[in-house]
This record gives sequence, structure tokens and C-alpha cells, in this order.
Amino acid sequence: MFREKLLEGVDLFNRKEFWHAHESWEELWLEAGTDLHQYLQGLIQLAAAYHHIQRGTTRGAVRLFDAALKRLEAFPDVHCGVDRTAAVAAATRDRERLSRGESTGEFPTLELRGEVPQLESW
Repeated sequence: MFREKLLEGVDLFNRKEFWHAHESWEELWLEAGTDLHQYLQGLIQLAAAYHHIQRGTTRGAVRLFDAALKRLEAFPDVHCGVDRTAAVAAATRDRERLSRGESTGEFPTLELRGEVPQLESW
């Protein structure tokens, strides 16, 4: 289940269906252990920030970018087979633009690199 839901969330995120990506990852987050819990929460907050941008609620997006970037910085750029390098760079850029009252850039994507684990406990 872990691998399938993680990949489902990546696919939804890349299709700019940020709310649904958030929901997919939240199912995993509710069951996750300590470090994985933090990683998934960072992805969820990143998706939620972009969902806020789609809705035009930029203040909420800035707060969620801050929380997501803080949580994700503790993990390598490629974790659980997900390369979030471009998405984190875009989030950093978009957070700064929003704080200056500017428009954001294009929505980022997440890339798959290496093996996405199928955790035994799921």
C-alpha cells in the first residue's frame, strides 16, 4: 500500500491536483512512524500550499511553504524514490514572490529517481 499511495500522490501532484495529492499522502501519514511521518507531512504541506495558490489564498500558502520547507530540509533531496529538488526550489521561489505580493511561477513537479520502497509494515 505504501508504494502505491506514494506514487498516486506524486502523480496527482504532477497533474496539479494538489488537494487530492494531499489526501493520498495523508492516508500514509496517519500510519507512518517518526521520520517518515515528518517527510510525508512536508509533502502534504507542500501540496496544500499549492492548493492555496490555486484558490487565491496566498497568506495560507506562505505559512504552508514555511512549514513544508522546514520539515523537508531534514531529508535528502531524493527520499523514498521521490526527487523533490525542483519542487523545493520552486516553493522557495514562490514563497519569496508571494511575500513580496508578486505572482508565483509555474507549478513544480516531483520526479521519481531510483526505487520507491514497498514498506513491509504497510
